Amino acid sequence: MGKFSSDYLHSKLSDAKVHFERALDCKHTEFDDLYPYMIEHPQFFWYKRYVAWSELLTIVKLCGELEVDWHEMFTEKQAEYITSRVMSSRVLDEWYETNDSKEHVG
Repeated sequence: MGKFSSDYLHSKLSDAKVHFERALDCKHTEFDDLYPYMIEHPQFFWYKRYVAWSELLTIVKLCGELEVDWHEMFTEKQAEYITSRVMSSRVLDEWYETNDSKEHVG
């Protein structure tokens, strides 16, 4: 059961990360389908990002409570943003920063 829970949570965490990143990039997400009338609203993308960020934080919180490591899916900087929990303009602007990432190939 422990292994199943861990794999399941990692899958949900990956989904939440993709959802947040799609919201950051202003790409289509489930939120667009749920609230099609809001697309005309000037703050739509802010709401969309807020919803995706909240989802990501919820999954991370569950991982923490169940002692499932979530850090490995994120860069060090992204993990810091998640730990601080506040979606600031810095998070939105610097989420994709890869300067300190070992995976970055120039």
